[in-house]
Amino acid sequence: YIFYTDWMWTSFVVFSISQSTMLAVGAIYYMLFTGVPGTATYYATIMTIYTWVAKGAWFALGYPYDFIVVPVWIPSAMLLDLTYCATRRNKHAAIIIGGTLVGLSFPLFNMVNLLLVRDPLEVAFKYPRPTLPAYMTPIEPQVGKFYNSP
Repeated sequence: YIFYTDWMWTSFVVFSISQSTMLAVGAIYYMLFTGVPGTATYYATIMTIYTWVAKGAWFALGYPYDFIVVPVWIPSAMLLDLTYCATRRNKHAAIIIGGTLVGLSFPLFNMVNLLLVRDPLEVAFKYPRPTLPAYMTPIEPQVGKFYNSP
């Protein structure tokens, strides 16, 4: 969570790319080898439930409820399933069109989801990072310190 508030745009992009790739590659792999329509939605539902469990575990440890944000996989997976059904005879079309739909829709659904998070900065200040040990503490650069000295 603190990673998200400190590096908001970067982490949004990284998470969007990694999670949409995980969904598209995993679901298409299963659909093409099993031939079962609806596999992507099933796959996304399992990932969603898994994240709910993680969210509950962090909440039980005393963190705020929105400390873990559950990604919105299911609508993108449904688009992938619809694409698979529409392109059943052409597996390459399923991969290209379905992957593109997931890659474009997943960040949009999650952007709406992240806008609903309760004041990220307030939570970041309330739950600061743990203190680093001395050997991990960054040393500030001494640039220009002796610029005017003789």
